[in-house]
Amino acid sequence: MSGFLELAISGLMSGLVIGLAALALTLVFGVARFANAATGDFMTIGAYAAVFGFTATGSIVIGGLLGLFIGAVSGVISYFLVFRVLEGRPSVSALLASIGVGFIIRSVLGVIYGHGQQVFQLPLVRPWRYFDVRIQPNDLKIGATALLALLVVFLVLHATPIGRRMRAVADDPMLARVSGIAPRKVMFALWAMSGAVAALAGVLLGIRTVIWPEMGWEMLIPVFAAAVLGGIGHPVGAVLAGVILGVVQEIATPYVGFTYKLALAFIILLVVLLVRPKGLFGRVEGVR
Repeated sequence: MSGFLELAISGLMSGLVIGLAALALTLVFGVARFANAATGDFMTIGAYAAVFGFTATGSIVIGGLLGLFIGAVSGVISYFLVFRVLEGRPSVSALLASIGVGFIIRSVLGVIYGHGQQVFQLPLVRPWRYFDVRIQPNDLKIGATALLALLVVFLVLHATPIGRRMRAVADDPMLARVSGIAPRKVMFALWAMSGAVAALAGVLLGIRTVIWPEMGWEMLIPVFAAAVLGGIGHPVGAVLAGVILGVVQEIATPYVGFTYKLALAFIILLVVLLVRPKGLFGRVEGVR
């Protein structure tokens, strides 16, 4: 039982990271109306920026903030250089372009850093024990950081003018334009927020595991599965589905192995598309 609880706690932390990345994906889908396949690579670039900042300053907080900043800047740059040009075209064009953006990011990181693994050189900490259940202090910090980030994002969406404009564009782009909402400012805020959220997910994933150029690309299937399971375009559903997926994957590890637990995300994605394609919330909706 203690081993089961440890796996469940570890899965909860993994699920929050997946949920953050799925939130970044679903924000773009809800407003820009296409699935951003470069989300995983924004995770990777955020992780590399964070480990660079951490190595230079010795502060994980400064490194993490640098990762968020670089992720936000990367999102905005990709919008202005690529996705802004494709506005008004079929969504498949933006989807294919996002695959290309991700490939460019991975290639550049591979040239600069090589394909070896990097880690955050954090001091070893003894796990806490509660009734024979071991809990890693760093996992609790990661979970708290993820929850705080989710709270900030939802506050921005529901309690700020730019968040209300973003939701208005998601609900009805034409009506929002007629109402005087400047779509360019909304898209700027959207891509900055999406890039920063994805980068934070990459930083937290890098702290828990290792960092390499393909890190975010390998996470893309679980992220897509969480977004679809939660109802693509539904932020709350994406986060909840990410948590569910993370817990299921970790609990299944003793039975299917570490390598094949990633296949569970693909299986869940297929089942959801076949049985309940509209996700947990029953209908596809924009950012609300």
